[in-house]
Amino acid sequence: MDVDEHTTQLDDSPVYYRTASPMPDATPLYLHGIPTSSDDWIEFLARTGGIAPDLIGFGRSTKGGHLDFSVDGLVDFVEDFLTHVDVNDVQIIGHDWGAAVGLKFAQRHPDRVHQLVLCNAPALIEGFEWPRVVRWWRTRGVGEMLMGATTRTLLARTLRQGCVDSGAWSDARINAVWSQFDQGTQRAILRLVRSADENMLGDSGLYAEEGGVAHENGAGRARETSLIWGEEDPWYPPALADAYAARMPGARVERVAGAGHWPWLDRPEVVERVAALLER
Repeated sequence: MDVDEHTTQLDDSPVYYRTASPMPDATPLYLHGIPTSSDDWIEFLARTGGIAPDLIGFGRSTKGGHLDFSVDGLVDFVEDFLTHVDVNDVQIIGHDWGAAVGLKFAQRHPDRVHQLVLCNAPALIEGFEWPRVVRWWRTRGVGEMLMGATTRTLLARTLRQGCVDSGAWSDARINAVWSQFDQGTQRAILRLVRSADENMLGDSGLYAEEGGVAHENGAGRARETSLIWGEEDPWYPPALADAYAARMPGARVERVAGAGHWPWLDRPEVVERVAALLER
């Protein structure tokens, strides 16, 4: 199906997003990670329908220095964005830091999230270390220096390091990320990773801040949670997926062999795996 591009105004600032129809009652909501944008989700949208914004600070959306780029700030943005586009019930598909935003949104709104599909999420539970580059970003002064020193060559090397097949990151795809990797996005990344801690999602389950939701929330709606994880992610090991699943009753882990941090780039069949989950 066709994937459409839109730019709207939210709080007098531009927000870019993509949609594809049909969108079912529980709309697939795709949330990207860093340093990318809704570009990640074009193949998914074409297959499943849904909606995918460029989160504030990324892609073609607003990047003003006055904005809140913390995890909670991005959840606030998602709330406002969904209200603006008149979407209520969702199925969230989140990758990397977009998965963290999706989890926090589900904690706030357990009655609105029918399903969670989390893909290679960052380490936001105890017992796992931040990757070295994230530790550098979280160090004030060091993070700013590294961002300022990032060249296209260094960015390309890092992105390709995240995949098993270095050719999975084509020059065209890298050029698109590089064209958006401006000072605003660099600032957003630093603020985002510095807003998190190793146990920000809590110990009592990852469904709701009120103490966890097992298989049903207060509205009586079943929640399905799946973790699709590239087994050869150089930054977030598959054991992290198991640790997340242990905190979410009924969650399923689907490991993707021969795939890295962006598993669908190494294994395009991941698009169909996600579609099967959403359609089940």
